[in-house]
Amino acid sequence: MRPAKATATAAVTTVTAVLGATALAVAAGRYASDAALKAPAGRPLPTEPRLTVHATAAGQVTLTRALASLRPGRYGLGGNGCHAVVGPVVDAAPHGADSVVRRLERVTHGTLEPGDRVWLTPQVHIGDPHAALGLDHADVDIPGELGPLPAWFVPGTRDTWVITVHGLGTTREHPMVVMGFLHHQQLPVLSLGYRGDLGAPRSPDGLGHLGETEWRDLDAAIRYAVRHGARDVVLYGWSTGATMALHAAAHSGLRDRVSGLILDSPVLDWETTLRALATARRTPGPLLPLAVRAAQGRTGLRGGRIAEAADPRALRVPTLILHGPGDAVAPWSLSRRLAGKRPDLVTLHTVPDAPHGAMWNADPARYEEALRRFLTPLM
Repeated sequence: MRPAKATATAAVTTVTAVLGATALAVAAGRYASDAALKAPAGRPLPTEPRLTVHATAAGQVTLTRALASLRPGRYGLGGNGCHAVVGPVVDAAPHGADSVVRRLERVTHGTLEPGDRVWLTPQVHIGDPHAALGLDHADVDIPGELGPLPAWFVPGTRDTWVITVHGLGTTREHPMVVMGFLHHQQLPVLSLGYRGDLGAPRSPDGLGHLGETEWRDLDAAIRYAVRHGARDVVLYGWSTGATMALHAAAHSGLRDRVSGLILDSPVLDWETTLRALATARRTPGPLLPLAVRAAQGRTGLRGGRIAEAADPRALRVPTLILHGPGDAVAPWSLSRRLAGKRPDLVTLHTVPDAPHGAMWNADPARYEEALRRFLTPLM
């Protein structure tokens, strides 16, 4: 018979091992969920690969050859301490088998040197609307439930305002890709910074909630717009900013003033997005359910809330969705399904070969034409 003391020691060892494994699993789940809940504004998402600068020349930059560096269109090129703007691939330029040459439009900050590690970003402009685009604007503070929210207001002659809301991995500089177009349509634009952004209050728990609480900051922006002369508003969101727009259109006390929605790369299922970002962080598959549970426990996120806001039966206003099958963060299939169920209200503009939040970048001309067609009846 095994001595009692040995049996007790074995039991303690087993319990300790189980508790240790459980603690490790919890910690791994929290780390994996950070990919979505702590996605820093202005930094690349885990799905965006790092590229190496091989060389620069007049009007050209040579980058690591990858699916990302071969994307069509116009992008920002971000790095540690630098930002540039690159155009299409220059096929005729000499290059090695492991590299690709893109048109270098300008270096807006810092320098690009061989060996630098960079990434493509949908943020083409940096600074404010005047510095980046030459547009007159006002820096305004919007009263929010957590404190003042910074925003840029670009005036226009119409009484329909467009309120823009950035999403994961970007800042309120991102909507400047369409600000010139919107200004040309004489539409006032309010570009919102919300909780967690630079200059805005932090959320109470210090985490992002993928639009489920942030939408209340957008609600505050709607109230500001109406109070300052807007007859109605069009909500224009990217990524989780699109999620915020859906929540506001469904739940805002001023939802009757929302005349249209523009949703670029909308996050319509937060669990799928969290899993995608955690996977890009090389989280093993068996730990992905732990990441979802960790996010629920840390933030109170529940799938039913976004499902309710994105319910086709809940839509009341014309909606333009700009999305494509190349989005590795927010499934295009969900946008296609939503558009298919409400063809009376929803228009889907499909953009191939574009990553999350970069539908404009892939084909600016066709994107802006889709915007023009959608907005004209709402002006």
